[in-house]
This record gives sequence, structure tokens and C-alpha cells, in this order.
Amino acid sequence: MPRQSRPPKEDSVNFRVNAQLKAAFTAAAATDDLPAAHVLRSFMRVYVARRERRAFVTEAHRQSAAAAAVAADPMSDDAAVMRELEADLDALESGDEWR
Repeated sequence: MPRQSRPPKEDSVNFRVNAQLKAAFTAAAATDDLPAAHVLRSFMRVYVARRERRAFVTEAHRQSAAAAAVAADPMSDDAAVMRELEADLDALESGDEWR
């Protein structure tokens, strides 16, 4: 069976950077006994994770605001559910069954 070549597992990124910054970064990575490429990949992963987290939080906030707007209408089903939950919580707080 003929061997099929696979695409490379990794891609490369080339960019320009100030020579002093490159030297300082390389020296700092070497001080930590890490290859500069390893540190850059780590930075990239953290950056992407932070962006994903920020997008998640933004979407959660948007959904929460939309749900609150619907629940603000006293005739909505959401408002009725909230009244039921509040009544149940009030009943639990006034009862001795959980003490």
C-alpha cells in the first residue's frame, strides 16, 4: 500500500518585532529554561481562551438581560415562574423543616 503524506501538524507564524524586544524575550525564555516558541504558543493559547471567555460572558449577559426584560412583564410566563419560586423560597424560610 502506498504511503500517503499527511498535512503538517503545525503551521508557522512569521512577524516582525523590534530587535531589542526579541533579544529580551529570548533571554527571558531562556532564563525560564523554555524555548521562545513554547512561550509564544502558550501566550497564544491564553489569548484565545481569554477571548472565548469574554465572548461567553458577553453572550451570557445578553441572554440574562433578555430574560430579565421578559420577566419584567408581570403577565409573562417567566414572571409567573419567578413568583412561584419566590413563594416557595418564602415558605421554606418560614418553615422549621430545614432547621
